[in-house]
Amino acid sequence: MEVRLSEPGDALTGVEMFAGLEPEVRQRVIAAAVPRTYRKGQLLFVENDPGESLIVLRRGAVAVFRTAPTGERAVLNVIRPPDVLGEVSLLDASTRSASAEAIEDCAALALSRGAFMELVHSNPRILDAVMRSLGGLIRRLTEQNADHVFLDLPGRVAKTLVRLAGESQAPMITIELNQSQLAEMAGGSRQSVNQAIGSFASRGWLRTEGRRIVVTDVGALRRRAGMADR
Repeated sequence: MEVRLSEPGDALTGVEMFAGLEPEVRQRVIAAAVPRTYRKGQLLFVENDPGESLIVLRRGAVAVFRTAPTGERAVLNVIRPPDVLGEVSLLDASTRSASAEAIEDCAALALSRGAFMELVHSNPRILDAVMRSLGGLIRRLTEQNADHVFLDLPGRVAKTLVRLAGESQAPMITIELNQSQLAEMAGGSRQSVNQAIGSFASRGWLRTEGRRIVVTDVGALRRRAGMADR
């Protein structure tokens, strides 16, 4: 599905990968990109699909996941604006290493590999941002592997909720993620994750509202996950 979005001049606002570009170059990027919308539950791409485009997320949220031969899913990350996804396949011209699903209604820009590589060659500063993006991905995956070794399941659930809460300083933070998706991110069964959520709720750290989780004490969750307080 394609849609024309309003205010195209602001389409790359906040996107770190393009932050250092001159205004006229940013306009060329916007002109080369294709606006897209994705309904909640729609797949953006699937593992082993051709890596044909970089996706700049403008609205909504996307879960990036791997699927085991048994059909079980492991969510690697949840992408929110103004982040990008799909850069790994663009750089090595290989197939997608993971799948991506809209977990909210989304609006995005899709930039083809050809246009992206032309931009990289003509604007070397973008390589710095790409390398930072890849470095962040590697660090995140390394940390997730360590969490499975050193944290129990409730600790992993708490850490996942803290990550999803992001940098918000609001007294209550609503996370649009159901408990099945949370279980995929924390690496546990839905039943075990439900028990952890119930335990956190009984302590007043959060509450559930249908398919939403409302975090009311991020500090307590950080401590349960073994993370330093800010």
